[in-house]
Amino acid sequence: MRVLLVGAGGVGTAFTRIAARRPFFEAMVVADHDPARAEAAVAALAGDERLRAERVDAGDEAAVAALLARHRCDVLMNATDPRFVMPLFRAARTAGATYVDMAMSLSRPHPDRPYEECGVRLGDAQFAESDDWAAAGALALVGMGVEPGLSDVFARYAADELFDEIDEIGVRDGANLTVEGHDFAPSFNIWTTIEECLNPPVVYEADRGWFTTAPFSEPEVFDFPEGIGPVECVNVEHEEVLLVPRWVKARRVTFKYGLGGEFIETLKTLQRLGLDRTSPVTVPGPDGPVPVSPRDVVAACLPDPATLGALMHGKTCAGTWVRGVKDGAPREVYLYHVVDNQWSMAEYGSQAVVWQTAVNPVVALELLATGAWSGTGVLGPEAFPARPFLDLLTEYGSPWGQREQ
Repeated sequence: MRVLLVGAGGVGTAFTRIAARRPFFEAMVVADHDPARAEAAVAALAGDERLRAERVDAGDEAAVAALLARHRCDVLMNATDPRFVMPLFRAARTAGATYVDMAMSLSRPHPDRPYEECGVRLGDAQFAESDDWAAAGALALVGMGVEPGLSDVFARYAADELFDEIDEIGVRDGANLTVEGHDFAPSFNIWTTIEECLNPPVVYEADRGWFTTAPFSEPEVFDFPEGIGPVECVNVEHEEVLLVPRWVKARRVTFKYGLGGEFIETLKTLQRLGLDRTSPVTVPGPDGPVPVSPRDVVAACLPDPATLGALMHGKTCAGTWVRGVKDGAPREVYLYHVVDNQWSMAEYGSQAVVWQTAVNPVVALELLATGAWSGTGVLGPEAFPARPFLDLLTEYGSPWGQREQ
C-alpha cells in the first residue's frame, strides 16, 4: 500500500507516528499546504525511509491527483478539515485511488425550517457519487476517525453480537481534560468544532427518518467510565446519525457531546457576534481593505490543538450507548474507548484527542491492506465487519471497553 496523507496538523502528525510502527504500507507521502509542517512530521520519524514530505494545496484537485500519480499512491488519506473533503474525494476518484476521510462533506441548514427539517445533510455530496465509485470498482471509506469511525464500528458490533433488536444507538462523547493557562482552548480543530456545534443537530427515528433540533438540545447527564464521571451532554450535528441507519437497524440514533456550560456559552457568544461565519467580511488593512473569514480569525487567535499536549491533563472517552433486546430481555450497554493524555504524550508525543482520532484510520488502512476489509462505493465504517477492527485496535495497544448499564 502506498499512501498520500493530506494534512500534517495534529491528527495528521499523530497518524504518521502510529502508522510508522506498522509494516502494512510500502510508502507514505505526507503533504500539506505548509511544507514546514509536512517536513516536521517526517523529520520526527527520521530513519523511516518509507516517509517523505511534499507541498500541496488540498483545494487543488488537479495538483492532488497529479501528486497521487507521481508517487503511485493507491490510497488518499484525508486529514484536513471538512472544507476540503470534496476536492480530495474527487481527486482520489480521478487518480483511481481509494479514498479515506475522518469527516464528511459539509451540510447546509434548511432555508426555512432549520430546527425541524434537514437541508443538505452531512455526506450527501459524497453519497450522491456512490454508484459511480461502485461502477468503477473503487472504494471511498468515509467517516473513519473516532467519532465518526470507531463509534460506528461499535454500533455494528452491537448489532452483530450483542442485540437481537435495537431501540436506540446513542453516541456519547465526554472528557475531563483541562489545559493549563487557558480558559478556552479547544482540544480539536476550532473550525470543525464551530461547524458541528452550531449547526442544527440531526436525529434519526425509524418512523420519521432524519430531522433536526435546536443546537445544544435535549441535555442529559451521562456517567463516563475510567474516572471521568458524570458530564452533561447535548445534541450536536455529527456524521454517525447520518451513517449508522444506512447499515444498522435501530429505532432511534443520536449523537450527544459533553461540552460543559462555559464552552457552550462561548460558542453562543461567537455566534451572536457573527464570528462563526465563514463568508468574508471586509476589514481595514495597511494597504487597503482586506476580506477575512471571521471563523478563520477565531482559529488564528486560539492555540493550535496539536501544541497543547504538554499542558493537558485528564482523559477523553468516545463511545456508543445501545439499548435494546437480547434473548427476549432488555439490555443496555456502553461500548467505549478511553485515552489518557499522559499516556499518549509519553508513548507518541501526541495529545489524547488527536491521537484517539488518528489511530482509527490507521487500523482501517491496515485492514484494507490485508484484505480483512474490502468493498466498493461510498461506505461508512459500519458497512464492514466490526470484530477484525476491534481486535486489531487492541493489538495496537489501545483496548476498548464494554459496560453493562
